[in-house]
Amino acid sequence: MHIAQHSVAGEGVPRSLNADSLASPGDQQAFDEFACDRSNLPWVIFRAAHRANHISALPARARAVLAALARTVDAARPFAAIFARRELLTGRALQSMRTFYRSLEDLEASGFITRPPQTRYVDAGLFGRAYLHLTAKAATVLGLTESQEDASSTSHRTLQTAACAPTATFSSSPSVSMADGGIYKDLNPINQKRQPGRLPDDLCRLRALGFREFLIFKFMREARQYGKRLSDVVETTWEHLRRATHPISYLRALLQKPVDYAYRVKTLRADAAEREIRQSRDSTHEQTAKELAGKIFVSQDGLTRYSVSDDGSELTAHHKDESRPRVRVGAWTSDFVTAVRESRVVSVADGNPNELAQPAHSDRLTNSNAHAALPSAERLQALKRMLRLKAAGIVPTSMSEETKAALSIANEAQAEAVSGPNECIPSPRADVSIKPAASQQILIYSKVPPLEAIEIRKLRE
Repeated sequence: MHIAQHSVAGEGVPRSLNADSLASPGDQQAFDEFACDRSNLPWVIFRAAHRANHISALPARARAVLAALARTVDAARPFAAIFARRELLTGRALQSMRTFYRSLEDLEASGFITRPPQTRYVDAGLFGRAYLHLTAKAATVLGLTESQEDASSTSHRTLQTAACAPTATFSSSPSVSMADGGIYKDLNPINQKRQPGRLPDDLCRLRALGFREFLIFKFMREARQYGKRLSDVVETTWEHLRRATHPISYLRALLQKPVDYAYRVKTLRADAAEREIRQSRDSTHEQTAKELAGKIFVSQDGLTRYSVSDDGSELTAHHKDESRPRVRVGAWTSDFVTAVRESRVVSVADGNPNELAQPAHSDRLTNSNAHAALPSAERLQALKRMLRLKAAGIVPTSMSEETKAALSIANEAQAEAVSGPNECIPSPRADVSIKPAASQQILIYSKVPPLEAIEIRKLRE
């Protein structure tokens, strides 16, 4: 007795009929026409090619070439040279040679690739190959490397997980997912010495230069052998290391140099802290200068008057003995704010307005008015003292304001006496007597300068 027929179970003749139908010439031709590449790309490369085809900032031809480069580059070494011929790249991008070179120019202008110059072998007279390299920007956009923010967030999540790990304890009661949790060991306990390898946060940026994780650990061991810390070396020479053509060889050469990188890092941090303090102090002084704009100050001794402009950019200082004020533009805020805080300069609202310094020209006007207001008797007394000194042969080198005023009055009196309408001009030997007082007699010669023509002929006591 048969349990199942051949036709029902699909055995025998039905299978032979299907096999014959699949092997027909028409179906085989269709298979040949629609054949495709059956190679499976890794997920990182597949994602990079997908991102390259969807960059809207690039033209279509540049996107096609970038996708071809993403399929060709080594995912473990995204910054290494891309070993691919032009025929392979043009075939994957489906472009002609001219369009391919235009696409390379677009990618280089956008900062996605670098094209080093072609090497040359001078001894043999030959030219080498010119390889393409992806930039850090292209590797970050395509997802071949982690950016600094992603690395920091990943490390932050790892630290949070490690911090929360001690709080998780095994329950003594049976669990739902496991029969007895006590028999399972913690494979990565926090208190043990050997931990799973994790890069320090300041060394994660080396991945963008082509360093692999285990290579960085190797460099850390070499730096310890030379008595250095790899973090100090990288922090000191990061700008030069980032622009190096061969960063791995360059970093190994830096480790062999007899340089104290720890002291260099300490100096750089101290300079940065000092710069930050200076910037903070300057910003505070600028804010204080804006608050002092339009105000008037006076020095503690009352000799100098300070006035700040309305916009706070100029400081005008006017001393009592100076005719013109002094204007200071620029970095005046630091010294002036320090003087205000030390009470060496006070505001007009805080000090006495009657004690403010007055300009020097006002003092001269006041002195001249005072001299003009002197009584005539005092002027004559000053003139007498001057004439006595001239008669004794003592010529004073410095004269007071009263003496100068008296001499000017004497000169005016001499000019009036010489050019009077009812008087004739005497000869050089003739005497013209002028009696400003009863006790003196002055003789004036007309052909001599006024100040030197006055001589005493006779003094009466």
